[in-house]
Amino acid sequence: MHPTIRRTLCGAVATACAAAALLTAGPGAAAAAAAVAVGPPPAPATARVKVEIPGPEHGTDAGSGYTRVPLSGQAKSAARLSEAGRAADGDVTKMIDNGPTADRLDVVVIGDGYAAAELDRFHADARQKWAEVAAVEPYTTYQNLFNVWTVDAVSNDSGVTGDPDRGAVRDTALGSYFWCEDIERLLCVDQPKVDAYVAKAPAADLVIVLANSAKYGGAGYNEPSATLGYEGISTASAGNAKSGQVAIHETGHSLGKLADEYFYPGVPDYEKYTGPEPAESNSSTLTADRMARERTKWYRWLGEESPDGGVVGAYEGGGYYVTGLYRPTDNSIMRVLGKPFSLPGTEAMIAGFARHATFVTPLTPTDRTLRPWHTAKASVPRLAGAYGRQPEVKWYLDGRELKRFRGRTEVRVAELWLLDLRTHKLTVTAEDRTSAVRDPLVARTLRTSATWSVRL
Repeated sequence: MHPTIRRTLCGAVATACAAAALLTAGPGAAAAAAAVAVGPPPAPATARVKVEIPGPEHGTDAGSGYTRVPLSGQAKSAARLSEAGRAADGDVTKMIDNGPTADRLDVVVIGDGYAAAELDRFHADARQKWAEVAAVEPYTTYQNLFNVWTVDAVSNDSGVTGDPDRGAVRDTALGSYFWCEDIERLLCVDQPKVDAYVAKAPAADLVIVLANSAKYGGAGYNEPSATLGYEGISTASAGNAKSGQVAIHETGHSLGKLADEYFYPGVPDYEKYTGPEPAESNSSTLTADRMARERTKWYRWLGEESPDGGVVGAYEGGGYYVTGLYRPTDNSIMRVLGKPFSLPGTEAMIAGFARHATFVTPLTPTDRTLRPWHTAKASVPRLAGAYGRQPEVKWYLDGRELKRFRGRTEVRVAELWLLDLRTHKLTVTAEDRTSAVRDPLVARTLRTSATWSVRL
């Protein structure tokens, strides 16, 4: 069996396995689980969390299945920082500012293995790694929906444990280490320590941990945080270009809720999938004909040319299984690093962006009544790239569109020609009518609005 696959058997059905474990353990365990939801004590050192293993550096697979790793990493106490280190530790910088946290998808980047004198290099590494992410669609088109924050985590040692070899041990802020679970390229962290730094930044939606290393590696912590709300943690080596691709692949899981599309020929237990229809939008037990007939999954994209090459169809193999599951295209980034997202994958990523970001930010407060000498102002992010059709901006007075104001982002109340003393409702909407989205349920999430009370 593939050396990492045996660890995935419960990972593919984590919810069912967890439920079974609770039932087997009896009512006491169920009560303990309920207590966790309302405020648990610190996790024991033996607690473990599911992570995705990146594929081999010189192979084609984007990943190598899942395993469970210690939540608290190697659980070693760090030495006390110097006075200079303490002064810099925890500093938060808004590296990319595209608007209020409430209206943007906030990415928090934290470095590990950077000494106090190396923080400038960490900031440069963070800019470079985000540039790699932003160069991939649909990130390119929607990059103005993101804020990016850096949090300085000062380490006593430069570099991380396991680099350049297994014997190398470093005292670092986040406890990053290669050779996690005896897998050289699996780059794990102490998640409670990561969370302590994430909490310093405003409302994180996605976390990237950059290790001060050129060694290939990474990991995908793709279970949402119950306490801080972020969708997941991607770890990557700052100095390794392919590790950036690992991080982008992991956001396919955390933001896009996409399934892995790789599989393992010749591996026992993975020859054929016989389970229920997967929840993920890019994985199905249905052939293309049946998908079209039942009008489900990615049927709206069947037959279309996809940016990752070839035509959208139903390609057998995915979710680690050789047969029984189908994927939309042959080689998207959910299977092969360096490839783009497929058309269905792109749509899923845009849906993920829309869960956290909006297309209208009111610049004029909406909590007071505007009079003729006031102006209602809004900010609408501009889109760029392959899917860069600009959001359609419209204004409404008491539900009736004022067509003369289409495309504008500000309107003076005096321009409304109010003829009575009643209070009226002025609404601006911005809708992204991108061709990259065909699912009406997703399309509805791409329309946002702001409303003011206005009167003479």
